[in-house]
Amino acid sequence: MDFEDFKRDFSDRLRALRNERKISAREMSLELGQNVNYINYIENGRHLPSMQGFYLICEHFGIGPAEFFVSEPKSEKKSDAISVFSSLSERQQRGIAAMVKEFLPMS
Repeated sequence: MDFEDFKRDFSDRLRALRNERKISAREMSLELGQNVNYINYIENGRHLPSMQGFYLICEHFGIGPAEFFVSEPKSEKKSDAISVFSSLSERQQRGIAAMVKEFLPMS
């Protein structure tokens, strides 16, 4: 994994956590005491948070830094394809969707 992949995965994970909690990027930025565009910049790959910013983001979600990078609790076992697909990052989902489209007949 190169740095750009890391940034993309970080952005996707932040967006997923925020969407799970149904909070806008603007609201989250303000709750963290940052510029209203702070979360948008991170989610769009323009910036990465400082270590302090990362800590505050984790604190905001009530998770530890290690948990930030885990999209599914280890104790949860999912076996159906939809559950597995939904646990992937947006980038991974787009890749699989593109691959599936290659196999579907054109209508």
